[in-house]
Amino acid sequence: MTKTWDAIIVGGGAAGLFCAGVAGQLGKKVLVLDHAQVLGEKIRISGGGRCNFTNLHSGSANFLSLNQHFVKSALARYPASEFIKLVTSHGIDYHEKHQGQLFCDDSAKQIIEMLFSECTKGKVTIRHPVSVASIMRDDSDWAVHANTGVEKSKAVIMATGGLPVPAIGATAYSLDIAKQFGLTVIDPRPALVPLSFTANTFGNLNDLAGLSVPVRIAAGSKGHRYGACRFIEDLLLTHKGLSGPAVLQASSYWEEGEPIHIDWLGAIERPGGFNCDELFNNEENRLKLTETILASVLPQRLAKVFAEQKNLMGRKWAEVSKKDRQALKELITNWSVKPAGTLGWKKAEVMVGGVDTKELDGQTMMSRKHPGLFFIGECVDVTGHLGGHNFQWAWASGFACAQAL
Repeated sequence: MTKTWDAIIVGGGAAGLFCAGVAGQLGKKVLVLDHAQVLGEKIRISGGGRCNFTNLHSGSANFLSLNQHFVKSALARYPASEFIKLVTSHGIDYHEKHQGQLFCDDSAKQIIEMLFSECTKGKVTIRHPVSVASIMRDDSDWAVHANTGVEKSKAVIMATGGLPVPAIGATAYSLDIAKQFGLTVIDPRPALVPLSFTANTFGNLNDLAGLSVPVRIAAGSKGHRYGACRFIEDLLLTHKGLSGPAVLQASSYWEEGEPIHIDWLGAIERPGGFNCDELFNNEENRLKLTETILASVLPQRLAKVFAEQKNLMGRKWAEVSKKDRQALKELITNWSVKPAGTLGWKKAEVMVGGVDTKELDGQTMMSRKHPGLFFIGECVDVTGHLGGHNFQWAWASGFACAQAL
């Protein structure tokens, strides 16, 4: 006789395992199915192997979605502080690295082990590698057809993630199931991904490979799918162009054919604040060389390049006209560059797009059209900024779903 489960979770990643553990400990009979030989690989490789498992400041402003309000309910019911309590209860030491980002002191494997431990407490059954062939509605239940047989359940939870990093088994299966049942899917594209540039984009900036500079970066616009962004992050100059956290953040908002804008002075912190106009208008600098003035606020190599671009190398500030000073200021504070594209799914950390939030109940993550069909984690049209927010969405959406079973 076929056993009927309270919930079958398809996908044994962050959202799926966490949801399973919570539901199991609430007394639900839960089965997790995954096609991977090893579970939790994306967790294992995250954060340089130390897993940036959440962010102290995670809130709705840290997410992209066509419905910016969708995340609020789940994040309020399971905030970062709750996951931190769980991490602490498992004796996992962690540290804050940058802007609220929390990492394991030791290894990302500790988070994976914690999730398995929570599933064990909830008597969750986990089977892998298992190939799911189809998911069908069967009278009042759901039937999941796998290579190991047919399993029936009161609920099916899609938690297979998104398309990034296909080498570790990423698929579009959750999106395929959504489409099968007539749900709208927002076309996915790579996010938190390095951007590529044409060979002649930078000229002599190619000499700056390896230089890291804090900047203010902007991409997108109010008319774009997810609006516009402005971040203060580190930018890395490479032999291929631009990379680092600043570019990864901007990539989520960037659309093909559009430029990104960089203020190379926008991240400077000084007691009493930094006044850009004062730098360019200060007559006390009149006998100093242009590159020397710029080097007071920028790395010397970068200061030299900007001075060269406006033919001001070796010229004293008193010799530079107001027009040329303004042109130099505009170059540095509103530097515009048009990327050729992204480096694609292989290099992307997450995706934007996914199951349209209009199709889901934000309090339960259940389909409005099909009772008992849930979508959690990355497969939903919710994408976090860099810095632990995407993991927090996995925990929060998984928790909301588990509570609703």
